[in-house]
Amino acid sequence: MQDTVTEFRQLDLAENILSALDAIGFVAPTPIQAASIPLLLTGVDALGKAQTGTGKTAAFSLPLLNKLDLKQHKPQAIVMAPTRELAIQVAAEVKLLGQNINGLKVLEIYGGASIVDQMRALRSGAHIVVGTPGRVKDLINRERLQLDEVHTFVLDEADEMLKMGFVDDVTWIMEQAPESAQRVLFSATMPPMVKEIVDRFLREPVRIDVAGSNRTVEKVEQQFWVVKGVEKDEAMSRLLETEETDASIVFVRTRQDTERLADWLSARGFKAAALHGDIPQSLRERTVDHIKRGVIDILVATDVVARGLDVPRITHVFNYDIPFDVESYIHRIGRTGRAGRAGKAILLVRTNQIRMLRTIERVTSTRMEEVQLPLRDKVAEARLARLAADLAEQKDSESLEAFVGLIEKLQEQIEVDTATLAAMLLQRQQGKRPLFYNGPDPMIAAMERDSRRRESRRDDRGPRDRSDRGERRSYNAADWDTYQLQVGRDQGVQVKDIVGAIANELGLEKQFIGSIKLATGHTYVQLPKKMPKEILGQLKQLRIRQKATDAQLVEGHVDMSPPRRRNGGDRNGGERGPRRFDDRGPRGGNRGEGRGDKGGRRFDRDRGGDKRSFRGERRHADA
Repeated sequence: MQDTVTEFRQLDLAENILSALDAIGFVAPTPIQAASIPLLLTGVDALGKAQTGTGKTAAFSLPLLNKLDLKQHKPQAIVMAPTRELAIQVAAEVKLLGQNINGLKVLEIYGGASIVDQMRALRSGAHIVVGTPGRVKDLINRERLQLDEVHTFVLDEADEMLKMGFVDDVTWIMEQAPESAQRVLFSATMPPMVKEIVDRFLREPVRIDVAGSNRTVEKVEQQFWVVKGVEKDEAMSRLLETEETDASIVFVRTRQDTERLADWLSARGFKAAALHGDIPQSLRERTVDHIKRGVIDILVATDVVARGLDVPRITHVFNYDIPFDVESYIHRIGRTGRAGRAGKAILLVRTNQIRMLRTIERVTSTRMEEVQLPLRDKVAEARLARLAADLAEQKDSESLEAFVGLIEKLQEQIEVDTATLAAMLLQRQQGKRPLFYNGPDPMIAAMERDSRRRESRRDDRGPRDRSDRGERRSYNAADWDTYQLQVGRDQGVQVKDIVGAIANELGLEKQFIGSIKLATGHTYVQLPKKMPKEILGQLKQLRIRQKATDAQLVEGHVDMSPPRRRNGGDRNGGERGPRRFDDRGPRGGNRGEGRGDKGGRRFDRDRGGDKRSFRGERRHADA
């Protein structure tokens, strides 16, 4: 089907949907759309594997719109997305695709917005509901979201949703789904947690796999610059001024960095704004609207907040901080090069991060071009060229006549000639972005040092010792602070509850959650040192399973290793050891549920060939 469908009009879609596609310029379906739409129209369960930016939103939205009964005001389709921003984006695209369907009601529901307003909107009727799992579950529990007429459930970006700790919410919602409902799941990868959901809830699903051809990656020109010679802030400034950008996203790791870098760029004349999880939803929506309308040109954002963002103006993605995994990188650069548009991505990488760069290249089957940072003189030339272009547009303005007379008056008052007066005005015009530089450029010295270093290596190439083999990324006790949470197994808390709460409420990604040691009445959690004050404030207010955690920083050393065992171990109530996390979340999924409190397992990706099972110690029943 994928090879034969070349136009949307070949698909069995209603005329009002086809007219909307024509109006927005959609003629030929993408591979995921050509493969999915005919199958989803038949009502079968489906598992779609596709990367971001391949057009999967339209792939499941068009069949939904085609099957709607507008006379029925209860929700007929539930679409779940991992973040508020993606839910808003999906809902906006569904509305766009259904713009010619009279009476269509699409409602987005998510945390951070008034639940009262969302309940009122549901009471007024909605045909399609797009939401985050937490808020969808909440409204079902409150009996405000009725599922008896729902004929389709869609999980968009399921791998990311489950990785963020929504596995329990998604499982619970799918258990409430009517037996006859169609179940559709889209995911870029298939980790064990996603496979478990598929095996449990999808009935003989048709598998659609177009992940082998990532059109987003193919459409985006990718480059990298090795950080040297100047600070990264200065490097960002040079790149933003010399690249031919329309609008850009700069990705950083922390919320604190979004504010700091946005302020730094704004102080130098860039139209920049921060976008992160602590910003109120209304302000976030206004910021996205501003970049769409050209009020601002640069978004400095974190990964989660920008996920699903689709702004046609975005021509460039700058990775100020390298992501920890390839999938995050693909999602980042997927903000440009969408729907057939070209884009460019530039990565700032430190020398000890080259290994991760090579991993990204290998997984995406691309080879990035190394670029040199523009020298200061080239930056000054770019500023002068931009000023000349602005003045050229202004030279024919009729309002200039009123200023011509002021030239002579100013010359008389300060006793200068015309050329000196023009130079004075230019000096004032340049502000903090000079039109020329004095003194040497530190980049030149860095390039010379790098050249000498390479020459030295060629001249004195001897046996490589271990220090020449690149650094292995690792963490030690110096990287983390340990916090004690006043909840534990006695309160019914599990490791996944702690990970989900930290990830969702604090906005920390999995890479920033260290070891977790679950005990009877408390839990130890390792989090990065020097966290921003706003995150520390949220940590102190964190609640898990509706219980206050009263998080406190632990002074001194805490043994996070599991207790040693001999001959089956001491069965007198030892505490569980910490659980380690890899890219798939807590290993072992939910296998421990329903078996009683037998303690946890400690999983370490670096165990090598050691196949021993590290089980915690059993507690007596009377304990």
